[in-house]
Amino acid sequence: MGDNDALERDFVHLARVALSGRTQDVQTYLHRIAKRRGLSKEFSAGLIDLLRKNPTRSSPLRKGMEKALPTDTDSRFQLLRVEEMPFLQMEPVYSGQVQSTLSRLVEERQNLGVLLEAGLEPTRTVLFSGPPGVGKTLGARWVARELGLPLMILDLSAVMSSYLGRTGSNLRHVLDYAKSIDCVLLLDELDAIAKRRDDSGEIGELKRLVTVLLQQLDDWPSSGLLIAATNHSDLLDPAVWRRFEQLVDFELPKEAEIRAFLDALFEEVAPDLSAWVDILSLSLIGRSYSDIEREITLARRSAALKGKGIDHYISQLVTTHEHSKQERIEIAVRLVRNGLATQRKAHEITGVARDTIRTHLKNDVVLEI
Repeated sequence: MGDNDALERDFVHLARVALSGRTQDVQTYLHRIAKRRGLSKEFSAGLIDLLRKNPTRSSPLRKGMEKALPTDTDSRFQLLRVEEMPFLQMEPVYSGQVQSTLSRLVEERQNLGVLLEAGLEPTRTVLFSGPPGVGKTLGARWVARELGLPLMILDLSAVMSSYLGRTGSNLRHVLDYAKSIDCVLLLDELDAIAKRRDDSGEIGELKRLVTVLLQQLDDWPSSGLLIAATNHSDLLDPAVWRRFEQLVDFELPKEAEIRAFLDALFEEVAPDLSAWVDILSLSLIGRSYSDIEREITLARRSAALKGKGIDHYISQLVTTHEHSKQERIEIAVRLVRNGLATQRKAHEITGVARDTIRTHLKNDVVLEI
């Protein structure tokens, strides 16, 4: 019954995406299905062969978005990238506080009547801050998907016209357009245009952009949701900070979040690596989600190309990262306890003496990291 339920959910989702006319999303979802466990090799191979013969093409805006997308006057490039039906390859993993805030943003708009009856409006503007690769863009995509709205992403490199005097006009054009569409707007890399106005290194035009942005934030309608993201919150003008109703701080994942992320990642692409989750969740602390996924992918590619077992390349992720003495001991103990290495091999990987490993295994000591 469980398999039938999953098949029915897949079919409904695929039909929904197909009816939207979004060819790219259809192909992405089919590729995900083709990698699923439990399917016959012939079925998976057939899907992959179809995908290879039908390369991804860009798709038009869905019906209802009749207005032409704003373009730069000089280059004629579109200033917005649109994801009509945001698609997530896997569900994001966040700390409890971040996930709670994102869920509340969705709940506010799903229960708009309750707020209006209380004389309240939903959150209009949100600022995501944090280092690269921690899921800020993914968070915006998740919110848009949960609300069933298209995600519009501002391409700041396109907004910055070769004629700086027109950059403010580009920004106004984009924001005015987004106000008229039922969507979630993401201003990515906000610090590129919202620099501190007391920064003597910036020219006057960029400083004037901050004023344009402040005016637009003040006037943003409650019918839309504007999300801005920055990797360098210290560069933002203080006045910009104050204009956002909600601030969300995305931090580098801790051990529990890395564990949940790896569980989801390996279930999706490499179930044979699940035994490594316990070790990697500790050894990859200090890395972003995107760094972790990239390193796992590189290890899988190396194993496929060179013919060596994947365990060899996964174990190298442990040796190439800096760890404290306590962390190295705990990693060595976990390697042996989980049956991934002998005491000798654990010593080679971590540099921890075999006597130390034996002592901790004997006493079943779990270190506080």
